[in-house]
Amino acid sequence: MNTRPRHRPRILLHDPTLRDGHHAVGHQLDADQLRAYAIAANAAGVPVVEVGHGNGLGASSLQIGRARLDDATMLSTVREALTTSRMGAFMAPGWGTSDDLAAAVHHGADVVRIAAHCTEADVTERHLGVVRDLGAEAQGVLLMSHMTSAGELAEQCALMVKFGAQAVGIMDSAGHYLPDEVTKRVRAIAIAVDVPVIFHGHNNLGLAVANSLAAVDAGASILDATARGFGAGAGNTQLEVLVAVLERHGLETGIGLREILAAADVVANRLMTTPPSIDSIAVASGLAGVFSGFKRPVLETARAEGVDPVDLFLALGARQIVAGQEDMIGDVARQLKAVTR
Repeated sequence: MNTRPRHRPRILLHDPTLRDGHHAVGHQLDADQLRAYAIAANAAGVPVVEVGHGNGLGASSLQIGRARLDDATMLSTVREALTTSRMGAFMAPGWGTSDDLAAAVHHGADVVRIAAHCTEADVTERHLGVVRDLGAEAQGVLLMSHMTSAGELAEQCALMVKFGAQAVGIMDSAGHYLPDEVTKRVRAIAIAVDVPVIFHGHNNLGLAVANSLAAVDAGASILDATARGFGAGAGNTQLEVLVAVLERHGLETGIGLREILAAADVVANRLMTTPPSIDSIAVASGLAGVFSGFKRPVLETARAEGVDPVDLFLALGARQIVAGQEDMIGDVARQLKAVTR
């Protein structure tokens, strides 16, 4: 006898493969690669396909990496490939501006996320309002969310809702969380707001899928995941795995499993240089609570300065260095070098 409910709860999967994945390849995806994955994701029924420089709109720079393509080219290329999926964009104030938001919506962005450090939601007020005024769906996300308490995250998310966010949530930018930590934070946010709650995981400690399930059970209804886990550091929650696991968990995603497996093969064959792996650097990043996107610059700096990259990650964690402070990596490495002489 089939005891499965006729109408199962639905989880919306938000796919930043073409944005977070850029971290893994130095922001060097070309138009053909963007188009190939967008077509495959659209065919699989992925609800939202997010595209852009790894750090978002306006972020292409010498400091954090020049993208091969400008924002307009990336957005227009993916928009043309999507017939049913919505297109997403991401912006952190300080890197992007209101003009970048207007351009993104002009090029077809349906969903725009405004990101802030976990205790600084006040910086999102203007830009969330701009997104709403432009007619796109405005979402707010908090970065490096492990660096503060569940109560503080709930307060910050409620503030973003007040500013106009239509969905809010947290990013495990360092892949630092254990499932019970996710549960506490997402539950507190879900109680504090009346809009959908978002969870974005990274896999530095091998817990991205488990953490995503914990988020769902605590009240999240929007999960981020990338094909083959293509993303910063050890990669993101793996999209095709999450689709299968959610199915087993009794939850609908609207994504075709065979089709998303095919889309993941596109990533493996055409976008990746190497598959994400939980190597010693990824583990150190996760334990230290350091942004996963620091992997490349940490390795390069450690090699140049002759220091152990694991020690460098731990030192960066002790100083609570966050994304946007890439220039500090060299300073900390030289301090380590001086101490170990």
